Amino acid sequence: MSNNSANSVKSDSVNKGYDDSYANQVNEIINTLELDSETDRSILKSRFLSEVVKYEDRKLHTKKYYDRFRFIVTVGSIILPAILSLGQMDPTKLPKNFDQITYWSSWTISLMVTASNGFLQLFSLDKNYFEYAITTEQLKTEGWQYFQLSGKYEDDESHQAAYKDFSKSIENIKRKQVEKEFSGKGDVNKKKKEKPFDFQAELVKNLPDHLKPKADPEKGEVKVDSKLSEIDDLMNDKMGKLDTLMTMLEKKNIDGDVASTVGNVREILSGSIKEQVQEAASEVVEEAIDKSIK
Repeated sequence: MSNNSANSVKSDSVNKGYDDSYANQVNEIINTLELDSETDRSILKSRFLSEVVKYEDRKLHTKKYYDRFRFIVTVGSIILPAILSLGQMDPTKLPKNFDQITYWSSWTISLMVTASNGFLQLFSLDKNYFEYAITTEQLKTEGWQYFQLSGKYEDDESHQAAYKDFSKSIENIKRKQVEKEFSGKGDVNKKKKEKPFDFQAELVKNLPDHLKPKADPEKGEVKVDSKLSEIDDLMNDKMGKLDTLMTMLEKKNIDGDVASTVGNVREILSGSIKEQVQEAASEVVEEAIDKSIK
């Protein structure tokens, strides 16, 4: 089974047109590792070596188009101004039909530059090339550290002892790459509505354990809940008065800097009132619980 995997990796690397010396070297190293089962050896070849070969192929494939389009954009950006500047010379010193030649030449070069740059942006060739290159090198570095039992694996006594940690690291590298490729796609949580902020619940949750209300109403839970309601009502009342005051000021004939100042005052006062109420809330609740316990 392991020989078939090795032959598959070798043939894939040869058919895809890049140097397979790394695949050959790593395949020989994996065959010499002291592992408990051939299954672990096959997993290394399937989930590590094959992935390195795959990302290497993606990198080279993307690099081929990236280099070509970047070459067209760079060279075209240099030649186009030179051609246009020739049109400013004395017409008597220019060849016959030079204006038509420069027109069609500049049109063709402009189209090629624009199209090449568009393909670079549309398919994110630069971004994909860099990400594939980084992922490939990360996988290779992780593999060499595992084979040499160096770096994060230097405290492990054998390759079998470091096998699970190495497998976990490889999967993390691949997972991060997949998240980069499909970032923002298939997010199951993006359509979920955010829950409204519950002031009482958050206040109780942040209290120390000995101050949290008990389940038995006779031990003061009713009193604590009433205090929390009073705090909540107080904050809402203060914010309501502040909004009323700011609305009255904005209805006046205020322009320019004064109007922006009113808006800034609203934000400053809103934040300060919230902070003051939140700081006082814990003290009020603690006092209420102490009284109820006594």
